[in-house]
Amino acid sequence: METLLLWLFYISTLYAFIPGLITRLFGFRVFRRGVGMNEFALTFDDGPDPLYTSQLLDLLKKYEAKATFFVVGSNAEKYPHIIKRMHEEGHLIGIHNYVHKTNWLMGPAAVKKQIQRTNKIISDIIGSDTHYYRPPWGIVNLFDFARRSETQIVLWSSMFGDWRQRLGADRLTKRMLKKLKSGEVFLLHDCGNTLGANAKAPVEMLTALERVLQEAAKKGLGTIRIDDMISKSETAKREAKGQNSLTETPKKDPKNKKPLSWGKKILVSLWLLWEQIFHALFQLKTTNKEDPIFHFRIRPYRGEPVMMNGGIELVNGDRVLELHFDNKRLFEIGSRSRTSVQIAIQMIRGVEKTLPELAHYIQSHPELLDVKALYGVSMINRGPEQFGFTVTDLPDSFFAKSTRLYLKFLLSVIHPSGGDRLKQRSSHELIPKLIVMPIELLLEKYSEDGSHRRFTEKADREAAREEASDEANDETALSATQPC
Repeated sequence: METLLLWLFYISTLYAFIPGLITRLFGFRVFRRGVGMNEFALTFDDGPDPLYTSQLLDLLKKYEAKATFFVVGSNAEKYPHIIKRMHEEGHLIGIHNYVHKTNWLMGPAAVKKQIQRTNKIISDIIGSDTHYYRPPWGIVNLFDFARRSETQIVLWSSMFGDWRQRLGADRLTKRMLKKLKSGEVFLLHDCGNTLGANAKAPVEMLTALERVLQEAAKKGLGTIRIDDMISKSETAKREAKGQNSLTETPKKDPKNKKPLSWGKKILVSLWLLWEQIFHALFQLKTTNKEDPIFHFRIRPYRGEPVMMNGGIELVNGDRVLELHFDNKRLFEIGSRSRTSVQIAIQMIRGVEKTLPELAHYIQSHPELLDVKALYGVSMINRGPEQFGFTVTDLPDSFFAKSTRLYLKFLLSVIHPSGGDRLKQRSSHELIPKLIVMPIELLLEKYSEDGSHRRFTEKADREAAREEASDEANDETALSATQPC
């Protein structure tokens, strides 16, 4: 039962909660707002509708406005002539799944099939594929991020509740005018036949939209397709970055660290709250409540046999002490450190301190003497081996893939260079590894008469040089952060 709850927790958190959180709060790997332009974007979901989409196209044509339509594949299949008209009149067509069903309730293969089927319908009608995708209700799952080469996920910056008819055109107009600004991405609906919507709601939307288009013309605001907005936004960001680099003060003190943005503070708080829930749910323990490095629990090993140091084999069913790095401590190390080398050294010292504490804890609890190994997941490439761990690849599975994406996200939070570091790394360098150590070796190496062996200053210097010479070890800071 505990294992089932654990996997349900993993799946719901990694597959749905974390991806949804970081896209909504921080726009991670999605587009939702433009910059540096005098235009806003109109986007419409759930159509085409045989009545309202045609009226909408008439209205857009009247005001020479361009829009982006995220169409439901089954609707596009029924009304190909409307899709063709959208294309001929210069609008962009994107994907909104074949049926209006949330990605949280479908597996990766099912979502991929929904996208591909809808893309084929669109391609057969207009003669070209589409690269733009909005998942129903804007809800993404973990594997949606992995399709960046196939699709650009597009969300929105302004949503108005226009799927409810009782909102009325007057209140809808007021809401839309309040958000009528350069770079905004409006989410509207040209069909009222989806779950939770009112069939005649588009009537109110069309009335409000005409008023907004009239006001936009007075303000000199134009409309723009999403693909054009993305292109202009990227150009504006490059130009702004170039100007900033020319005006930077070279005498700026490199020790001054950039303060956390409010968004990152919220993300870190939610991340740490999630950790507390996990610890409480699975009753994790620590050897040092005042200054924890690792948290741990005892559980049976589930996996393929692994040969550890000393010729000891870990097999399915053996009891292991499963390690989880303290994420609060990890964040504090990342915040204090200016480089990945400093993170690596702090991690080495932290692990060096904790392994003797673990050895002492096991010796003090006779019921744990039958535990066969320490067990964890790490992004370290070579670091764990100096402590006595065996490092091996994780099996190619959902857990390994989800862990890799989770740790990429984690790197963007705790690394001194933030998300910029991710852009500089090759994807093959961010690979989680399984690390194991026989308990016999732990007790032999770290419990000598109540004392323990410490690394010398020379070893610290060697570790630092290794980190400095090989940037692939930037991920050392992510040791055992992912629950196993």
